[in-house]
Amino acid sequence: MALEDLHHRYGDTVALERLAIAVAPGEIVALIGPDGAGKTTTLRIAAGVLTPASGLIRMNGRDVTGGDDTARRSIGYLAQRFALYGDLTIWENLRFFASIYGVRPADREDTGARLLAMTDLAPFRDRLAEHLSGGMRQKLALACALIHRPRLLILDEPTAGVDPVSRRDLWRVIYRMRQEGVAALVATAYMDEAERFDRVVLLNRGRVAAAGTPRELRENFPFAVLEVGPREPRVAALRALRDEALGIPGVVGAHLFGDRLHIAADSSGVASALMARLAERVDLTTPTIVDPTVEDVFLAAAS
Repeated sequence: MALEDLHHRYGDTVALERLAIAVAPGEIVALIGPDGAGKTTTLRIAAGVLTPASGLIRMNGRDVTGGDDTARRSIGYLAQRFALYGDLTIWENLRFFASIYGVRPADREDTGARLLAMTDLAPFRDRLAEHLSGGMRQKLALACALIHRPRLLILDEPTAGVDPVSRRDLWRVIYRMRQEGVAALVATAYMDEAERFDRVVLLNRGRVAAAGTPRELRENFPFAVLEVGPREPRVAALRALRDEALGIPGVVGAHLFGDRLHIAADSSGVASALMARLAERVDLTTPTIVDPTVEDVFLAAAS
């Protein structure tokens, strides 16, 4: 899929401007950005749920901007609030979505059984959806999005609020589908997930602020990153250190990373001078210059 020069507005609010994203077969692309950056709007347009004000949507080189049933059947879309039916069992939900997608009855049984096995839901196939845990509901939602064997998955924060085990299980399924050539465009709030994607697209205010592989984003980060923290890691002490760092000339950003602070300096010289200055502080851990992370890139762009 290729999204080309997309523009969209909600009234006077610009949601997307000159947005361009491409996803190749078997590729997993992360969409990251602060709240209101345009991630959900981008995914809704890609899924054919929303028509852009202008721009093109191409599937396999073919223009499908105005809506195309064949293109829609090749997409599996998992929205933030996927509508499962609580009064139906796991198996009945799968059969219902299979019928909506026009899956042949013979294929429903085979594909449904395979998806239940992949998501570890087979032992619970007769349980009502309203009695499922949050993680099990999300795995069922993913299975429903895959029931018609799409070639592209569009997932809007699929692991938000999901327990670590279910989160692992969801990604195991997604990567299994990738081995079969299925591509995925995924909005995520978790930077550790974005680090493992093939490519990352960072949105800010409806535009692409940065794009590339995680390694490319880290290597092209224009600032030096210094890591330091208080010896007694309290939130108040971290915030005080952050505020102090932001007042130093040459510091372009300072953000909390767990019990440490990442300070972005506009040159290695500033970072070295700052490191020497902070090393004299007995209340701080030894400052070190570290490699930037995707989260450093995200926070710098967002601020």
